[in-house]
Amino acid sequence: MTSLAHAARRAHGSEAADWGARSGLVARGVLWLVVGLLAGNVALGGHDQADKNGALETLRGQPFGGALLVVLAVAFAAHAVFRVLEGTVGRRDENDDGKRWLKRTWSLCRAAVYFFLAGSTVKLLLSGGGNENASKPTAQVMGWPAGRWLVGAVGVGVVVAGLVMIVRGVREDFTDKLKMPGGAMRGVVEKVGTAGLAGRGLVYALIGGFLVQAAATFDPQKAKGLDASLKTLARQPYGTVLLWAAVAALLSFAAWSFLEARYREL
Repeated sequence: MTSLAHAARRAHGSEAADWGARSGLVARGVLWLVVGLLAGNVALGGHDQADKNGALETLRGQPFGGALLVVLAVAFAAHAVFRVLEGTVGRRDENDDGKRWLKRTWSLCRAAVYFFLAGSTVKLLLSGGGNENASKPTAQVMGWPAGRWLVGAVGVGVVVAGLVMIVRGVREDFTDKLKMPGGAMRGVVEKVGTAGLAGRGLVYALIGGFLVQAAATFDPQKAKGLDASLKTLARQPYGTVLLWAAVAALLSFAAWSFLEARYREL
């Protein structure tokens, strides 16, 4: 067991793990960039599917799209493996046991997200994917004992996570995790980081709000994924302005993903 832990620590600190972690952040940036562009087309009157599946479908339709999706799947999986190592043998610089295990748990949650992204990409390659429809799983969960409360709790959690991202972005709490560049580039990183994290937080809060609404009204159809949330936003008063603001938020987070891949301390 000791030798296995030692090997895991060596792997976590290796150059390969570093590249794997950064490649996953780049892949995340590519995904959000395409989602932002699709949302922009929706704002111009198009009918694109502005979410993860829509982005992957769009990428698959490009020249060498299949190869590109393979690269993205590998990058997502590589980042997930890095997060697993971080969640099991990493975070050793944290002296407080409670904080160390909390951070390790968070790393494992991130690993699950990136494994999901890798799996979704592979699924699209093998089966053709499908549309995102948040109401179907929400309806299933609402059929469980206390399922309505569970959906509401998840919605509240997503809203809180979004608000935390907004606060982190506004307070620039992300800078201590970066090898900050000097000169004008430092200001670029700070501004893009603020816009990207705050923008992503707003999107999360929007989706979480729809989940809470679905639980409160006992109507699964009110639970919406990203695409449906953006299109619902467009139907509100000043919807076009709000939708363009969401487009800016999505593109800002994509830009932040690329900068984080470059400057993140791992």
